[in-house]
Amino acid sequence: MKDFWNSILTFSQTTVKTIGQQFLKDFGSAQADEKDDGTLVTQSDNWADATIRSAIALAFPSHGILSEEGEHVFPDTEWCWVVDPLDATTNFARGIPIWGISLGLLYRGTPVFGCVHLPLLNQTFHGFYAEDLAADNVLTNMPQGAFLNGKQIRPTADKMSGNHIFNLCSRSVGIGPHLPSKIRMLGMASYNFLTVASGAAMGGVEATPKIWDIAGSWVIVKAAGAVWLPLESQAIFPLEVGKNYGRVSYPTLVMNRQELVSVFLPFVEAWKKKKMG
Repeated sequence: MKDFWNSILTFSQTTVKTIGQQFLKDFGSAQADEKDDGTLVTQSDNWADATIRSAIALAFPSHGILSEEGEHVFPDTEWCWVVDPLDATTNFARGIPIWGISLGLLYRGTPVFGCVHLPLLNQTFHGFYAEDLAADNVLTNMPQGAFLNGKQIRPTADKMSGNHIFNLCSRSVGIGPHLPSKIRMLGMASYNFLTVASGAAMGGVEATPKIWDIAGSWVIVKAAGAVWLPLESQAIFPLEVGKNYGRVSYPTLVMNRQELVSVFLPFVEAWKKKKMG
């Protein structure tokens, strides 16, 4: 199986970087349209989605595909790729340089590999993680760890201070004034979480990420050793065969370590209660 995992990594990195090269040409001139759910889509999104799906079908014909711009129903296949062809379309369309391509590979409904590429930042994250799965011969020789441009990453072990960073999304800005840290809003869900995995931020929250926003970053966050905390009771994984994930959101808090969850979670919960009340 070692050759299999090498092929997964090589395929993913080659694919996202190829897509990224075209995106660099499109950046600054892409015209965006509004979808039914209120989010934006460009011709670049649609081209990338079709290109990635074709590449997967050619390289791994038995694998299923779940994609933001394509199929939303989880297929009955042992392996399935979850694709966000352009994470942070709004940033991309408005000329902000934080955007990228995200791939997650699921085994029996649970992510085991993730790859996220940010072309303009020259950053490529990848990770392997299977500790949440029962022992399985298929996963025996799978690599472990989280990496940025080939170098292993870990969350910061710094003592919390007012000069550290916590990331918000546009729908969670109400938390900001109360936090014991500086805040940032990146506009890219997967990168929000990956900055925690790589040690740049202490934590981050996303109010409405979809499965294609989190499948790739979930693996990398877990493999790096950070804490992924769903803010609703239902488990995210494994995904259910036949379920449509097009409008399912997964509010999430990610922290660099467990001891800081008790520091930040009360602010998040108070914001949620106020928003719902």
